[in-house]
Amino acid sequence: MEDIMTLNIPVLALRGLTVFPHMSLTFDVERRISIAALERAMEGDQDIFLVTQREIGVSAPTEKDLYAVGTVSHITQILRLSATSVRCVVEGRHRARMRRLWQTEPFLQANVEILREEPPSEAFQSSPRTEALLRQTYNLFGDYAEQAGSLPEEVVTAVMDSRDPGALADYIAQNIALRYTDKQEILEELAPFIRLRKLNGFLARENNVLGFEHEMEGKVREQLARSQREQILRTQIHVLQNELGEGDDPDDELQSYRDKITELHLGEDTEKHLLKEVGKLAKQPFGSAEGAVIRNYLDVCLEMPWNTETRERVSVDAARRVLEKDHFGLEKVKERILETIAVRQMNPEGKGQILCLVGPPGVGKTSIAISVAKALNRKLARLSLGGVRDEADIRGHRKTYIGSMPGRIIEAISRSGSMNPLLLLDEIDKLGNDYRGDPASALLEVLDSEQNSSFRDHFLEIPVDLSRVMFITTANTTETIPRPLLDRMEVLQLGSYTDEEKLQIARRHLLPKQMEEHGVKKSALRVGDDVLRAIIRDYTREAGVRQLERRLAAVCRKADMRLLSGTVKRITVTERDLPKMLDCQPFPPALHTEREEIGVVNGLAWTEVGGEILEVEVNVMDGAGKLELTGNLGDVMKESAQAALSCLRSRAAVLGIEADFYKTKDIHVHFPEGAVPKDGPSAGIAVTTAMLSALTERKIKAGIAMTGEVTLRGRVLPIGGLKEKTMAALRSGIGTVLIPKDNVRDLEEIDQTVRAALRFVPVATVDEVFAAALCQEQPSSRDEAPAVAAFVPVSRDSASDAALRQ
Repeated sequence: MEDIMTLNIPVLALRGLTVFPHMSLTFDVERRISIAALERAMEGDQDIFLVTQREIGVSAPTEKDLYAVGTVSHITQILRLSATSVRCVVEGRHRARMRRLWQTEPFLQANVEILREEPPSEAFQSSPRTEALLRQTYNLFGDYAEQAGSLPEEVVTAVMDSRDPGALADYIAQNIALRYTDKQEILEELAPFIRLRKLNGFLARENNVLGFEHEMEGKVREQLARSQREQILRTQIHVLQNELGEGDDPDDELQSYRDKITELHLGEDTEKHLLKEVGKLAKQPFGSAEGAVIRNYLDVCLEMPWNTETRERVSVDAARRVLEKDHFGLEKVKERILETIAVRQMNPEGKGQILCLVGPPGVGKTSIAISVAKALNRKLARLSLGGVRDEADIRGHRKTYIGSMPGRIIEAISRSGSMNPLLLLDEIDKLGNDYRGDPASALLEVLDSEQNSSFRDHFLEIPVDLSRVMFITTANTTETIPRPLLDRMEVLQLGSYTDEEKLQIARRHLLPKQMEEHGVKKSALRVGDDVLRAIIRDYTREAGVRQLERRLAAVCRKADMRLLSGTVKRITVTERDLPKMLDCQPFPPALHTEREEIGVVNGLAWTEVGGEILEVEVNVMDGAGKLELTGNLGDVMKESAQAALSCLRSRAAVLGIEADFYKTKDIHVHFPEGAVPKDGPSAGIAVTTAMLSALTERKIKAGIAMTGEVTLRGRVLPIGGLKEKTMAALRSGIGTVLIPKDNVRDLEEIDQTVRAALRFVPVATVDEVFAAALCQEQPSSRDEAPAVAAFVPVSRDSASDAALRQ
């Protein structure tokens, strides 16, 4: 058995380096433990164990951070560079394996085992297989040396003269640029033949990488050469054109900019600023990037319609004709717009107000603005603000940024070609904000008539007068508009259209428009008013008329198909034809009670698509006083139900309710159509009335609906959306509507058709609600208080018998 030779020897951990036997290496040492190991080795026989770290970033390596195989080397020279840096020259002697790292301070020291490799036999060295492997190595190394181009000639010569596979592998690995992990793999291989074969694999990979590097470098050099050649040719062409008098003289371009700026007669500061930019352009070399930025800036500034205005036609009569022609209904909105025009007619220099048209989708907010622009003879520019989150969209980007441009306000004015256009800021309620800024805050200056006379866009950097611009904004709701921004605008509410208004809009505008777009002649298609009413009533659910227009488009498409078939020459649409022509069934009627019932009340609700009947159901059961609220209710509606219950508890004796009902009865309040979210306080009196009906077993009158907020004291507070709610009541066949007394003033806004068809009962307290909504019962002989006789309950047995007799 061969003796195992071990040594206790200082250890120096190498970062990114590998030392092979019989090879010399020079490197610098800076770590304290490494310098201490060198000094300890110099005190002895100058031998040291050099081993590579697994991770270069480890500053205080332990045994697990070091490879097991390294090289026992001899220190031939040490040169101190500074107090903390040493340069040393070492020569590798033997491969060795670290058995145990038994010391880490003040330097690394380990017990290592010398690894012996058997030299190949003469027969093996002269075998064809070995010869083939050596030739492969020579060829691969020759290709590497040719592509790398930085290997010394003596290295190439030494490689070509070597015949020992193991030594050849070590020598090549030491002298070429391999990853330290690859070199470690070569070092750890003790079999010479396998070691050389692994080296050949690494050489082949490196040759491929160098080939790709040369290919990419060639493409880059070719592209740079082409760019330089084009630049030289352009310069030569430019010089030749100037010599022949055919080119654009830079001086002519600069003079052109100066002439344009002077002709605009801008303010002194603005003109001085632009001329300064022209001076900067004159100093730029031909083709410079900065010159292109300045040219773009000057072009944008000079494209602004600084002294161009359209002649405004300020005439109330002309505006009224345009508005009446383009829109049916919306009388209050049209009147307010005409008042604004009248003010401008009386005081042309006055500052106009910013109008904000708020209403559900499809009621004509955008088309109203278009009609105003037409009536005033102003250019119209529309800006859609929905989803805008960057302040730079309003104020623009600094011109120094790549791809910078003016903000949307300046861009719209430039696009309109006039300094007094009508700017329509659409969907202002859908502005967002994030880390890039708040565009709503940027609009504060734009929409303030006291400040916008000197608006500064970040790109232009010069003041722009926006006081001559007329601003109209649109929104679906004011809840999401920041209060400071809303304070700068006058809000005009556009309510839902009545069915009669929708009929007239369809007859006058929508149907002729769709027939023209679909190529249907007036004589070929007849749609009567009864059919239009059926479409509005049964096939649309909206506050505006967009869905109605789509339904009429479907009718026209079906008419085109039938007319092209040749079977008919004229089509008269009837109500029976609608399901087939519209490819859908009519909407089911709104869920509401049409007969006298106990604990069921018709409430009224307002949504984005108009008014709706909101049925309230209450059941009373024996229990422990639990109040159950269902129907996908919001917090405000839940609180309203709690207030209704508390109101009844405080008035139990007056209303004839058992005093301990809140302990012995469970009350379940349900709003049908549970998939639809519901919220708001306006169902307060409906919930209160339904609870009282269920507790006293009194029926609610048929054909009645109600809306109003209730307080703990029984007062009825005003609500919103009365116009839409009353329209829903009329559509559903309701005859009587209970409304808060404070909402009587809002009846003037309701369509005359609705007012004539419905009976309105103003109520100020829940007593008035109960008197108007509950069926009257004959008081018994023992009832002495006529004021509350209507609220004294009959016995359960008599109520049940009465119900059975119905």
